[in-house]
Amino acid sequence: MSGISPSSGSEQRPLILVADDDKNIRVFLRKVMEKERYRVIEVNDGKQCLDAYQTIKPDIVLLDAVMPMMDGFTCCERLRQIAKNNLRSAVATFDTNSSLNNTVISNIWKRTPILMITCLDDEESVNRAFEAGATDYVTKPIHWPVLRQRLRGLLQQAQVYKQLEAANQALERLANVDGLTELANRRRFDDYLNTQWINLVQKESPLSMILCDIDFFKFYNDKYGHPAGDVCLQKVGAVLSLKAQKHQDLVARYGGEEFAVIMPYTPASGAVHVAEVIQAGIKDLQIVHDGSVVSQHVTLSMGVATVVPTWESSPSDLIVLADKALYQAKAGGRDRLISSS
Repeated sequence: MSGISPSSGSEQRPLILVADDDKNIRVFLRKVMEKERYRVIEVNDGKQCLDAYQTIKPDIVLLDAVMPMMDGFTCCERLRQIAKNNLRSAVATFDTNSSLNNTVISNIWKRTPILMITCLDDEESVNRAFEAGATDYVTKPIHWPVLRQRLRGLLQQAQVYKQLEAANQALERLANVDGLTELANRRRFDDYLNTQWINLVQKESPLSMILCDIDFFKFYNDKYGHPAGDVCLQKVGAVLSLKAQKHQDLVARYGGEEFAVIMPYTPASGAVHVAEVIQAGIKDLQIVHDGSVVSQHVTLSMGVATVVPTWESSPSDLIVLADKALYQAKAGGRDRLISSS
């Protein structure tokens, strides 16, 4: 693999990955593209192309169709699969904070254009290139004016994909995140609960939920004012987010001074443990609350519920159980947790 020399502002210039087993072609492409202010990385076979693609994240891939060991068609298919897998992994990682729709996913994963370079100009080869995931193709001998126009057009297309992705993520964030606490909002809570319910029905695994309520929060607002109340909500939300340990747990602002934690694959004992840790974390904040009749500081009442989802039951059953447990905690004196399973 041939590297590039660092230069001032080079990170702003488009990065082109060239995969071709013909050294003369690679030298020619590097020469003409660097004159156009492109950055160029060269590899000489399909395997090197796959490795470089994951490392450098190019703006465009120029891929020779006929190479030894792994031809360009196979390499193109694997490049597309790598991109798709990477996107799915990313979505799974931040699934508790966002929910990209399927149409956007299908567009994003193929946003890096792949331009196939081939000496084959028959209909079968052209169809095979596009079926493998190529964005476009040029034939040998390469005419630089033609290639230059293709590159410019594909770079504009790639930029549009990036802008659409950024806009979609911003919209998804507005739709699914509570503006005050930066936690998931009620809409996201409902979507995630329904999704996990269906998933866990098939796996016959437990689903737990914690519902919690800041004790005497109305009195807190009355005494300290709504701006202080907002800060209190933010601090409580931050503790919940920190103490819900697994990446698949979703912490949401359920409404007003109520918060919820959805915990897939978590048995009752594990949910109770997390609730206890959260409750201790809130007490450690030592937020003064003179309006409370149970403590000098802000406390939580908590209801914990666990079920194994079935097709005969529904997500609302879990909410009802957790809400009932929360009511019992509040009726029993507050600043406590009650578990129901």
